[in-house]
Amino acid sequence: MNKFNKKAISSLKAIISSRRDIRGNRFLDKKIDDKILNELLEAANNAPSVGFSQPWKFIIIEDNKKREKIYKNFQKENKKAKEIFKTNEIYPNLKLEGIKESYLNIAVLYEKPKKDILGQTTQKKVGEYSVVCAIQNFWLMARAYGIGVGWVSILKPKKIKKILDINDDYKLIAYLTVGYVKEFLDEPELKKIGWEKKKTLKEIKKL
Repeated sequence: MNKFNKKAISSLKAIISSRRDIRGNRFLDKKIDDKILNELLEAANNAPSVGFSQPWKFIIIEDNKKREKIYKNFQKENKKAKEIFKTNEIYPNLKLEGIKESYLNIAVLYEKPKKDILGQTTQKKVGEYSVVCAIQNFWLMARAYGIGVGWVSILKPKKIKKILDINDDYKLIAYLTVGYVKEFLDEPELKKIGWEKKKTLKEIKKL
């Protein structure tokens, strides 16, 4: 198949444009069926990767004790962030994670290569970028199923790896919170509340 029909293209555009970063105040207490979770992971596994290395690992975290420890690390790091943004009146009211509220958490790892990787000999970071492509695939497929995803970046990677007993063969790329949600906002939340403005094509296109 060289191309898709207009209906498929329209559906893809709708999924991309309605993808949101979900916070804890929007998650529902609803189980994600294992079959659907595997669909999301399969979408991730179909992502492009440098040298077809597929350097990603997805660690599913359901243990509440581990989540509590990770949440405490978020609180510690967010306290520092609040100091950085202390002049911004919006920041204190932002809900920036859903570690305890989501159905499950996922740590997404980059497996460091043990051999030379085609296409990665000059630009070492492209292996990590490949993992980000897998995360985007996961995120978009989740949205297609009405499942929300949040990327929690206010965490110390070394601390999270220690909590999850992850060795030095891996680098933490993302910590995701995943679950069904009450609603998907019609616009990104940070745009809606005025944190940042949406860039136009003119602004991002450089000739």
